[in-house]
Amino acid sequence: MLSGILKPLIFTFPRRPAAAAATTVRTMSSSGESTQRMFQLKTDPLTGKSEWVVIEEDEEEKTTPKALLATTSYLDMLNDTRRNRAYRHAIDNAVTKPCHVLDIGAGTGLLSMMAARAMGLTDRKGDSSCSNGKVTACESYLPMVKLMRKVLRSNGMDGKIRLVNKRSDELEVGSDIHSRADILISEILDSELLGEGLIPTLQHAHDNLLVENPLTVPYRATTYGQLVECTYLRDMHDLVNREAELSDGIRLVPSGMAGVLGVKKQQQFAMHCDALKEEIKLLSEPFKVFDFDFWKRPDSSRETELHIKTTNDGTVHAIISWWLLQLDSEGTIFYSTEPNWIRRPDDVRELQSSSDSSDNWCDHWKQSVWFPQSLDLHVLKDEEVHLHAFHTETSISYDFKTLNEKRQVAHVDACTDDFQIALSPERNALYGDSSWRRLMLNAIEKALRQRIDPLCLVADDSIFLAIAIARLSKSSNVIPLFPGLGKKGLQYLHKVCAANSFTMDRIETISKKDLLSTMQDSHQRKINLLVAEPFYYGNDNALPWQNLRFWKERSLMDSILSKDVLIIPCKGLLKVCAMYLPNLWRSRCCLKEVEGFDHSIVNTTLGACGDLPLTEESPFLPFYVWQCGETKILSETATVLEFDFSKPMSSCSGKTPIRFRESGMCHGFVLWIDWVIEAEDNPVLSTGPDNRNWKQAVKLLKKPVEVKEGEFSSTEIEALFDPSNGEVILQHAF
Repeated sequence: MLSGILKPLIFTFPRRPAAAAATTVRTMSSSGESTQRMFQLKTDPLTGKSEWVVIEEDEEEKTTPKALLATTSYLDMLNDTRRNRAYRHAIDNAVTKPCHVLDIGAGTGLLSMMAARAMGLTDRKGDSSCSNGKVTACESYLPMVKLMRKVLRSNGMDGKIRLVNKRSDELEVGSDIHSRADILISEILDSELLGEGLIPTLQHAHDNLLVENPLTVPYRATTYGQLVECTYLRDMHDLVNREAELSDGIRLVPSGMAGVLGVKKQQQFAMHCDALKEEIKLLSEPFKVFDFDFWKRPDSSRETELHIKTTNDGTVHAIISWWLLQLDSEGTIFYSTEPNWIRRPDDVRELQSSSDSSDNWCDHWKQSVWFPQSLDLHVLKDEEVHLHAFHTETSISYDFKTLNEKRQVAHVDACTDDFQIALSPERNALYGDSSWRRLMLNAIEKALRQRIDPLCLVADDSIFLAIAIARLSKSSNVIPLFPGLGKKGLQYLHKVCAANSFTMDRIETISKKDLLSTMQDSHQRKINLLVAEPFYYGNDNALPWQNLRFWKERSLMDSILSKDVLIIPCKGLLKVCAMYLPNLWRSRCCLKEVEGFDHSIVNTTLGACGDLPLTEESPFLPFYVWQCGETKILSETATVLEFDFSKPMSSCSGKTPIRFRESGMCHGFVLWIDWVIEAEDNPVLSTGPDNRNWKQAVKLLKKPVEVKEGEFSSTEIEALFDPSNGEVILQHAF
């Protein structure tokens, strides 16, 4: 039983923080005031171990690690001028007299300040409890709350807006807010629309926090879809047919076992589909799916039948979807996440800016891609396709039906994981790539030929390598660590072992701790083959060098490795090139005024590039560079660091010239690791910008630099890898 002073733990769901768990504890001070303390889960990328970072409400920013907010999309949102302008005009239209405005998911407080200005609170003295108008800002994520206080203070608004550090479904009228609100302002939308909890948030607000018939900004959202054919989108989800085309004998998804591995069913994936524009064949016109009205209480779930006329022959590999936001009730202010190939009706126009349409690229909202469960959905031009669409509280899904098909459509709970192992679409595409598989299998076969009685350690979560070794060598014993997959990985191997011609008695299940203690005995066999892709399950947003966890594992197990141990990969090369990245630069550049409100105080905390203090640097950020809008490689690729996995992990440093081969504006450097698979023939697996299945690290400059090609046009960069924290420090001459 908890005491009356310490309230129960309350789990908070950060608006757009880096993927990590957070728990908030509320306590009562001696003066009777409620204070907050947040525990943020932080994971060491080199060990996988987690620890709780304590963030105090009443202390300065030094208690809030910058990395918590620097890798979020807050900065990208604030640099989205289309979004900001649309909200400003809609708020100005809605807030025309003194009233109570509630802002849910307030972030830096931008929309709250817009409402206060529209109400005239900025023109007179008073506080947030002023009887002739008030604004309540609700924000659950404590690091953002602390930043919002600074923004409000720097704009003279700290006494005019009431800030509540709670989730909106924890707010109570009479204690947290003075009365029900007349106007709701919110921006809790993700690329799919519903993933940030829009429906339950609106339901609770209408039930408990808003007056009857409130005004809302936005007013309505409408989702759209389009049938497309695209080979790469097919590759991202169709591992079954791709494996059937291969002759290597490895079956990650054996016949009749489609449910053991793949991308999550009934889930949409955010992607910049404009990057695939030249590869996409449109099979239909855009079709409307659902309307979501913010001004009334939404239903938890709905379904609809859509009849779609096809415009081309082809195979439906995916549905690309987006949404159109109507911010005002009159239907004059819109914002859309549509791809660039869409032509909107004449009566639906966004507020235009003087900027080029290419400037509209932003990373916080993309399009969404939904993969059909049927892998061979062929259509003919002018055919009518029947599509069953349904939504839950958090997602929108589809199911194709033929004209003569009369069956009950099974609703799939968005939280249900039908796959035993759910992969990202990029990892799924990689596992079906014949070149990648051939590269890995050739190295494994060569290593096994050099071992009479192989004892193999799979140091990461590679189910592919575990299966390959067990299948290719009948005398091998395989120890898969599976640090992320755990028991799920072993259960998967048990299901697919027969189809891959090995038995589970060849798979040794032992924890890393027990492995180290058991094999210290001098009479025990030593590991003579250590392999990794490297791949760590659930670590899809990692920087390239955070996969050096494989090297860390190798170092910790040095005492149980044989003297002639073969290690795959044997070496890592940190590669770098200079790039033209105008869209990414604009989305991450330093803020000054945002719709008339000073936001310069957030730049360092949110990881901005541009006019930073001399002592500050923008962070490394993981991106699929091929999806970053307009891009161009300006320099030759150089190797700045080498990691030798035959030796235990140690610090590395290097220096290299970067020679420019193209003239243009350099916005930053892109870094990745090329993995040297084995030492003799030096086959290399590159994860650079030309490879779509890996993220690269992007380091944006303080200021873009004009560069020119030529024999004497170059700069120099220097890098240091710190094994104590797994970080790379980069210095350059710009």
